[in-house]
Order: sequence, then structure tokens, then C-alpha cells
Amino acid sequence: MHKEKPQCAKCPQVLCDPEIAVEQKPSFEKAPRFCPSKLKQDVIQRALHEYDKENIREFARLASVQEFQCYEHVPGGIRTKIPRIEETIQFAQKNGFSKLGLAFCIGLSGEARMVTEIFENNGFEVVSVCCKVGATPKESIGIKKEEKISGPEWHESMCNPIAQAEILNSEKVDFVVLMGLCVGHDTLFIKYCKMPITVLAVKDRVTGHNPLAAVYLSHSYYERLRGKATV
Repeated sequence: MHKEKPQCAKCPQVLCDPEIAVEQKPSFEKAPRFCPSKLKQDVIQRALHEYDKENIREFARLASVQEFQCYEHVPGGIRTKIPRIEETIQFAQKNGFSKLGLAFCIGLSGEARMVTEIFENNGFEVVSVCCKVGATPKESIGIKKEEKISGPEWHESMCNPIAQAEILNSEKVDFVVLMGLCVGHDTLFIKYCKMPITVLAVKDRVTGHNPLAAVYLSHSYYERLRGKATV
């Protein structure tokens, strides 16, 4: 028998954030069969209990306050006003964080330098670690010479996200900002980092680190992403 699985991305309506008065209660009667608000009520209730922990509740409250402060009401309606870097600064300040960790790709060294300057000018201490820390050769994880980007005759340092995470753990930073790590390397970093993490930017070598650009063009120039013929 086929078992339904949560598929919010395919929902034809938005019942989980309805436009109703505060005294009204959201209803999921008309929700599709795959709606997790119907399928996973037990999981949702268990998750809600986590917010009873004082530190988690306060962190979540401040995150919601920060979300609210990213908008402003003007005569024409509601508009956004705070870029991600400023939002990160404000959220860190709300939480009383003073020591930030910056884990970045060496390909974004220039951006990391600018971000560090911005954080420091806003009163934070910054500890930064690039992905190539330790200069360990790629051969140590089984990379073949012909699989090196620079060619078989050159030393090529492996990305070392585990070391990045452990270095920031050892420095006991309050909050970690992740910037531009490769797919997979970011996964390992998140797995090993013991501190709260946010993402400032993700790597996309083709689109200037804006991965959604290819998604937005997936019905035209990047139609191949959908298994269609190339335009």
C-alpha cells in the first residue's frame, strides 16, 4: 500500500499560514493528503515541546523578532528593508553574542575579508578559518592525480571542513557564519560544528553565488535541469 509522504513543495494552497483573524484557528480539513500538518501531528507536537526549554524558546523568539524587523509598513503596504549581512549582525547582537566564527571557502577570501571588517566594525571579535586549513594533500582522502583541478603534477590541498569546525569549536565562538563552502563540504562542517550556525552565502561558481538564478531560469536557459532539451 502506498504511504503518503510530506510534500509541502507541491501544495496548491497555503493553509499553514492563512490570512485569518488572530482569534480564528487554522483548519487543515481541505489540506491535501500529503500535508505534514495532517500526517505528522505527533512529530509536530514533540517538536513543540522542545520550545519549552528556556534557551531554545528564547532563541526562537529572538529569531522571530528578527524576522519581523526585516520588514516595515509603508503607505503602499509592507516592504523589506534589511539585507542578510545586517540581519546576521542584528540577530547576533540580540543574543548577546560577541565572538563570531567565520568558516569560508578560500575562493571567497576577498569577501571573507570584507565580512570580517563589517563584523569587527560592529563590535564583534571574529575568528576565521578557510577551507584549505592544514594544506593537506587531496591524495590523503583517496583523490587520484587525474582528479585534481590544477592537474596531476601540482599539489592541491583538500578542503577540510572537519578541521574548520573543530578549530571554531576549540575557540568556543558564540555563533558561526558559514560562507561559500562546497556542496558536501558544508554538510561535513554542519555535522561536526557544535556551535549555532547561520549561512551568509552558498557557493555557486557560475551565478556569482546566487544558486536560485539557475532555478529561476529552469524553464528557459537552464531547462536541462528539468530533464528537457537545452534551449
